[in-house]
Amino acid sequence: MSDYLDSPDALATALSVISALGFVIYLFMLDQPVSIVRTVAKTAAVGALAGLALHVGSPVLLVLALVLSALGDAFLAHEGDVAFLGGLGGFLAAHIAYAVLFVSIGPGFADAPLPGLLAVVLFGAGMGTLMVRKAGPLALPVAAYVLAIAVMGLGGVTLGGLVLLGAALFMASDAILGSEKFLMPETSSLRRLTSPAVWVLYYAGQVLITLGLLA
Repeated sequence: MSDYLDSPDALATALSVISALGFVIYLFMLDQPVSIVRTVAKTAAVGALAGLALHVGSPVLLVLALVLSALGDAFLAHEGDVAFLGGLGGFLAAHIAYAVLFVSIGPGFADAPLPGLLAVVLFGAGMGTLMVRKAGPLALPVAAYVLAIAVMGLGGVTLGGLVLLGAALFMASDAILGSEKFLMPETSSLRRLTSPAVWVLYYAGQVLITLGLLA
């Protein structure tokens, strides 16, 4: 897998370019109405990473996590509670796949740095408490989601490096998205910053996790 980083072949390069283009196109379409182009761009950003991971022979769970993330992106490219629940389900499954992967290939929690583990636990507890209180009928799926991302974060701590950094950015993206959905007033001026922040942090997190595992 590290051969890709040293000398990527034509298909690997093409998939990397498609991923980057999807990221940039969607970034410039964040405030535009729902459209096929907008949905395809968002889905392609991480979907192409899944294709890249499959092409270079990455672990099946990495490919699965990226595919599930791309599915979540396809849902979240639309508006409404049904789209939100579809995205939540996709990313819940993706976080579970990541968590199992990180824990299975890492050295274990016993050898992980305690400050990192505590930071993730505190983040998950704080985020979960705030979100669940405001989630209303979505409280149960939101609680399950926060638990899954916290376990993924703990797994990231065991691996460290790019994987941990990517997991941290992913968690930050989810925290901002959850705050926008459940905590932030509709009239808040911060809302104009949340969408680009969520997208940039999320995509950077996925890229770093992928690169960390490819290396």
